[in-house]
Amino acid sequence: MRLSCTVNGRRRVADDVWEGESLLYVLRERLGLPGSKNACEQGECGSCTVRLDGVPVCACLVAAGQAEGREVTTVEGLPALAAARAAGADPRPGAGEAAEPMEHAESMEHAGPTDGAGARREGDPPLAPVQRAFIEAGAVQCGFCTPGLLVAADELIERNPRPTDADIREALAGNLCRCTGYEKILDAVRLAAGRAAAGEE
Repeated sequence: MRLSCTVNGRRRVADDVWEGESLLYVLRERLGLPGSKNACEQGECGSCTVRLDGVPVCACLVAAGQAEGREVTTVEGLPALAAARAAGADPRPGAGEAAEPMEHAESMEHAGPTDGAGARREGDPPLAPVQRAFIEAGAVQCGFCTPGLLVAADELIERNPRPTDADIREALAGNLCRCTGYEKILDAVRLAAGRAAAGEE
């Protein structure tokens, strides 16, 4: 099949896609977006978390055909999503123009390194607040789980700018990290949420 969907604010097309291959495979191998990590392939670790029509999902469990005509946001799209929010644009799927609704859409395939942190290239949009918070709180170690954690945390803060610790733990319950005791990750989400809440006041 020909798969057509909006990825990080930009209409993308992939040809010769088998309907049963995973959205994760399409993103990484066909569209050149390696940020979402291929780990368990069973929806257990959360390393491949993306947003499908605004809802966090494990991309390894979504068949490519299910993404037809839908909106996908990967870790590479978080900076543009944050920029849209800051500009007062409605970041919800379908709220803007379907083809190029977000600022910097042309550069979104290369909007950041694969773990959502680290070296930047000239012309890249600024890091999203949740990405900056993860760096500042020391929540990134090997970085393999980081993209999924970032996507899940960003969605939580968008939905609930003042999450309790219980809210944070519930939102990140599907994301495993084998390097940390999760405290720095929780600190990072608290930091990003606190800044988001302060920005609303």
